[in-house]
Amino acid sequence: MSLITLYLQSATKNETIADVASFIGRDPSGSFGIQPGRIALITVLEYGLSRFRTTTGVWYYLACPGAVLHFADNQLTINSRYYLYHQDHERIAGLLTGQLAEEEKALSHVKHNLQQLEQELFRRLRQLDRWSS
Repeated sequence: MSLITLYLQSATKNETIADVASFIGRDPSGSFGIQPGRIALITVLEYGLSRFRTTTGVWYYLACPGAVLHFADNQLTINSRYYLYHQDHERIAGLLTGQLAEEEKALSHVKHNLQQLEQELFRRLRQLDRWSS
């Protein structure tokens, strides 16, 4: 039986799961599945839950705030800023709404601060341009 090797990668950790039988995810076009032998695929996973099943028949739920997924030659790589996975759907769903939502809020705050900094920089550059003219 052919298997998928799953590589989960983030900024802080990398994990390899060698006995994956199938994967189900969601991208902007909808839900999709991956089984061994599938043709190559690259897509962007949406914010939320995906899941994968190991050869033991156990389903694991994967939470991430969006990710890049690449599949080729039974190698599935998922790159995300952050991810969590667990067998317990309720636990991972709670973590998704908790930890990942907090991270997204913090990231939104950083983006807002960067926009303000950029606006102030442009304002000062316009002032310098007026003084030099």
